[in-house]
Amino acid sequence: MSADVETTVVHGTVAAGFEAVRAEFAAVVAEENGESGAQLAGFVHGRKVVDLWAGPEVTGETLTGLHSTTKGAATLVVALLVQDGVLELDRTVAHYWPDFAAAGKSAITLRQVLTHRAGLIGIDGGFTVAQLADDRIVAELIVQQHPHFRPGAAQGYGGFVTFAILGEVVRRLVGRSIQELFEERIRAPYELDLYLGLPEAQDGRFREILPWLATPDMEAAFAANSPSPHGIAGISYNLAATPAFTPMDVMLLPNSREVRSRGPASAGGVGSARGVASMYAAAISELNGRPPLLHPDTLAEFTAIHAPGPDLVRGDAAFALGFEAKGLSYPFLGARAFGHTGSAGSDGFADPRSGVAYGYTRRRAAFAFTAAENHRLAAALHWAAMELDH
Repeated sequence: MSADVETTVVHGTVAAGFEAVRAEFAAVVAEENGESGAQLAGFVHGRKVVDLWAGPEVTGETLTGLHSTTKGAATLVVALLVQDGVLELDRTVAHYWPDFAAAGKSAITLRQVLTHRAGLIGIDGGFTVAQLADDRIVAELIVQQHPHFRPGAAQGYGGFVTFAILGEVVRRLVGRSIQELFEERIRAPYELDLYLGLPEAQDGRFREILPWLATPDMEAAFAANSPSPHGIAGISYNLAATPAFTPMDVMLLPNSREVRSRGPASAGGVGSARGVASMYAAAISELNGRPPLLHPDTLAEFTAIHAPGPDLVRGDAAFALGFEAKGLSYPFLGARAFGHTGSAGSDGFADPRSGVAYGYTRRRAAFAFTAAENHRLAAALHWAAMELDH
């Protein structure tokens, strides 16, 4: 063990048998986030077994931007409406929202939107920060956008638009936003430290995402391979916006009070690792005396692999319904493991087979949108849980 790991101060607790998770977290913090901070939380069958944090200005209660980890929370809301029999996945979006049919979008289904197969990755001219903060504005602007590929013919990640589209459907169907339903049906009853729309009273716990650190050689290599603002990936990541957007602007979006107060359902959530892991524990297990959110049939529908890739924006991304197919990105998990990562490095998932739920946040943005430490931490949690079962 290196001297850096030995001197890394890690706070929090682990249950007996999960000491290796603490050691792996200490190593990660020493290597990746020592000066900026990170959080890790884990549950097994609804029991909290890992609750760790490290770094200046970071506690177990610290909140930070979750980016696309937010999509997991929004997908749970959609799953509940399907479970209620209110929303039908194979209906067209235009069935619920007639204006959406413009510009060649009349046949696009909710299932295609959820699996990033609708051809809708963004808008050609990009969005301003104020527009991205408001899902209703994003939805209005997408109405006149032609698909960027033939719906159903390919897979392409709609980083900022997917849940604005679904949010408009939900609003027209039940008269409530995804954000309101998440608060009423998930966050408040399960006492989760995760918000789609951060109340002003909680803003003092928020800590900004910090810019990534990279060597000049790494920066040069990244710049040489950066997507065109007007290409498929550039449009998805809003790089065609005026004023110009950069990948770092994407990373720092939750630092905008307007963004985090509105909590856009594709990428504007705010929370802690404890909040992310608790949410996934609630999806599959009893939590705080309440039953699992998702029934077995709903889990079967939403965790089946629908879009295995390749993805025109993200390369090798694979999706179930709304969720990433975590059993493919983390092969040690079960086939129906589901969750969602965020571009600055946060991640969360649940594995119905093992009962494991995972949440991770970091304040320092991951360079080039990749936080490889999640694989190490998730593996440590998984194998500790497996040892416990044996």
